[in-house]
Amino acid sequence: MKTITAAEANRQFSSVLRTVAQGETVLITSRGKPVATIAPAHLDATLAAREQARQEFLEHLRNVRMTHVPRDWTRDDLYER
Repeated sequence: MKTITAAEANRQFSSVLRTVAQGETVLITSRGKPVATIAPAHLDATLAAREQARQEFLEHLRNVRMTHVPRDWTRDDLYER
């Protein structure tokens, strides 16, 4: 990920867009703090698909019945002394 200041991004916006078009994400900072990210458009679809998958997984977890399995070990059993 390339990082540039807001002033640089303003002066070189065409160059920033070319960089993004080549697949790189650009982080814009102002006074040293991140304020924006410019990413290739195809990443939006990828992020949306990830979020959809996440929501489906969380819904699945909400519907899964938990079965109680008795625990015959202690926390100390996990660590060698």
